[in-house]
Amino acid sequence: MSSAALENVLARAGLKVTAGEFLSLVEDAAKRLTSPQADPAAHFTAEERQALSDTGLDLTELGSTEADPRARTVAEQAVLRDTALSVQQAAEHIGVDSSRIRHRIGEHRLMGWKDRGGWRLPAWQFGESDVLPGLEAVLPWLPGDQPALVLANFMTTPQEDLEVGGKPVSPREWLLAGGDPQRVAELAATIGTPA
Repeated sequence: MSSAALENVLARAGLKVTAGEFLSLVEDAAKRLTSPQADPAAHFTAEERQALSDTGLDLTELGSTEADPRARTVAEQAVLRDTALSVQQAAEHIGVDSSRIRHRIGEHRLMGWKDRGGWRLPAWQFGESDVLPGLEAVLPWLPGDQPALVLANFMTTPQEDLEVGGKPVSPREWLLAGGDPQRVAELAATIGTPA
């Protein structure tokens, strides 16, 4: 794909980043998120490999023509980082002072992570001109041991238990439509627990 084609895709997706900047984000995410170990079985002892194989997991190396399943995660991580707001951007978006945003982060009324010397706040937390309705009721239920990407995927992926107009919607869409935040909180509490 040419640089111009990539910039067109990024623009259609609403990402305000050049192709070079995006590729840099992808490269950075790939370095942080992927193991240099190409052989998945190498991470385990012989006993662990046998136990995993007995449960049906395939620990063979990818063939040269197989797509690397890590690529999607790397791309999602790059988009999450690129679309995240700085403290100043979040403050301008909802019309408050930057100190209020930092205060909300400290009180767990907004979530974010430190990156390159400053806070980054996932964009899914915000509506048109304010914080997502009901967010403060949901955030305490989001597990703190889960990566930002897992939480972002939860908040932006349709859930069978949340319907608007007869179709499943994401927790974010549910809250924007005025849905009960307690329903989202109950679902959020199950993130990371075995099904």
